[in-house]
Amino acid sequence: MTRVLVGVDGSPAAIAALDWAVNHAEDDDTIVLCHVWSLPVVAGFESPMLEPGPFKDAAEKLVAEMAAPYIDRADGPTIETGVSYGHPGSVLIDLSEDADMVVVGSRGHGGFRGLLLGSVSTYVVHHARCPVTVVPAK
Repeated sequence: MTRVLVGVDGSPAAIAALDWAVNHAEDDDTIVLCHVWSLPVVAGFESPMLEPGPFKDAAEKLVAEMAAPYIDRADGPTIETGVSYGHPGSVLIDLSEDADMVVVGSRGHGGFRGLLLGSVSTYVVHHARCPVTVVPAK
């Protein structure tokens, strides 16, 4: 029984990472989809004027939508979902403590197009407390 943490952000690479994790899992494995949310940054600081509720709600909706095609399958791994607040790399590293593997996309919605690995996937590769698989977008 393996516990696989999949970092998701709705990007094509995150979708590919989730597909990879599900397709390589055994029926008794557990796949945990995690989306990390934060408040928008203005002038280098999170805006204290913003209500966090809508951002957390959007994160929960995204994870639920990504998990939906896999949840009601008759066979396959157990799917769990969760959202966390913070920096994606740091949160995934903390959660990797209880995982047997972390799966991330090669790059997500960051602003540096053309990088082979995004900043989060690079951070996770270097700091995770378990093996990491990086999956490119299809």
